[in-house]
Amino acid sequence: MNTSTEFQASQQVSITKQKVLFLCTGNSARSQMAEALLKHKASDKFDVFSAGTSPEAVDVRAIEALSKFGVNAQNLKSKNIKEFDGVNFDYVITLCDKANTECRNYPQAETQLAWDFPDPKTRTGNNPFSATLSELNNRLSMFLLVEEKKCHAVHEEENNNSLKNVDPITFYKSLTDDIRLKTLMLTHYHGELCVCELMAALDEDSQPKVSRNLAVLKKANILTDRKHGQWVFYRITPELPLWAKSVIAQTTENNVSLIAAELQRLNAMNNRPNKTNFCQ
Repeated sequence: MNTSTEFQASQQVSITKQKVLFLCTGNSARSQMAEALLKHKASDKFDVFSAGTSPEAVDVRAIEALSKFGVNAQNLKSKNIKEFDGVNFDYVITLCDKANTECRNYPQAETQLAWDFPDPKTRTGNNPFSATLSELNNRLSMFLLVEEKKCHAVHEEENNNSLKNVDPITFYKSLTDDIRLKTLMLTHYHGELCVCELMAALDEDSQPKVSRNLAVLKKANILTDRKHGQWVFYRITPELPLWAKSVIAQTTENNVSLIAAELQRLNAMNNRPNKTNFCQ
């Protein structure tokens, strides 16, 4: 089966898969290993191909490294990039600087990435092909993780999921203020608190100052509020991503001494508001 027929056959099997093309100069080692690895890891999600700008025979050492790694290395063959003229790819990934220079703007690539890995044929050290294969494996694992998160994000958006969108930069900036950080630690510890409780705990006389910081945390989707009677209670947003919840939890649980005085003041507070119907 020639390359064109092979590609058409893969299209008939699944039109939902993303198409990936790995490019290298010789298509003899790095791009072959990347193709075999991605097929091994995610052939259900990707149609994977490789090619070279100046193709050479597949290096037997690349085949040996793949076999030792438990990856199917059969039927690998070197291909010229010209065989893919007119074919559109979701990703074109170059694996050496020379290929990136020669194909800097691949015309049929929706997204083009440049991953520069050392040539195992000229690399020093023990087991250079296995070392390069391990590095490719790590990079592809990261690539698949990013793709998985992107797919989840698209799925959530399409289904109007209520998950709060939290930008990491905004999230970490929100932790740089003493009042905001301690507010998050206290609300994590107690579940929810109102403004008057936070004022007592933080020993702050200015309600506008505390409210301004609460507004910052609400705008960042880190805190949410609920009104109960005359009180407004604040708590960690239930839909907050797990990574963000973990940061707040780990910070609180490993730095209780930072809010020890605040906890004592809160425990000594008189006439604390009633928190009936917490879950409403």
